[in-house]
Amino acid sequence: MRVQDPTRRVLIRENFLTCNKAALDSYEGDRSRLYASLKLSGLDTAPEHIAVFCDMETTVGHGLGQKSMPEMREYSVVIACHTLWLASRAHGVGVGWVSILNAEKISRIVAAPSAWKLIAYLCLGYPEEQHLDPELERHGWEQYRQPEVLLR
Repeated sequence: MRVQDPTRRVLIRENFLTCNKAALDSYEGDRSRLYASLKLSGLDTAPEHIAVFCDMETTVGHGLGQKSMPEMREYSVVIACHTLWLASRAHGVGVGWVSILNAEKISRIVAAPSAWKLIAYLCLGYPEEQHLDPELERHGWEQYRQPEVLLR
């Protein structure tokens, strides 16, 4: 669902600020200072906002797989987000996944049907800068870890 209404965007930004403060308050010392320095939101500058939902009551697919793996509904939406992300990046468009939000409040703000579950809130636009290394690693939040060998 595209979120274009300025009033809704302001409410979503306010929700982010509330959740972001709670997250900041959960850290102490150097980690708190580092968290406060991170750019965590494209909510102010991204021209496109998309709230991505999963219809938890869909009849599409006639229930195939829902009894044994009901979480596949949400996983299918996540992979659709990933595909959008890859296609966007291939065309030079940046994507930011805003996860510091209260999903229930966001659903109310955008007036989503009650059977829909928020999976992602994405901000799309042309990036201000381009880097090959992950942003959180570049800013010292997380360090690269060599992947474990899965197949031997």
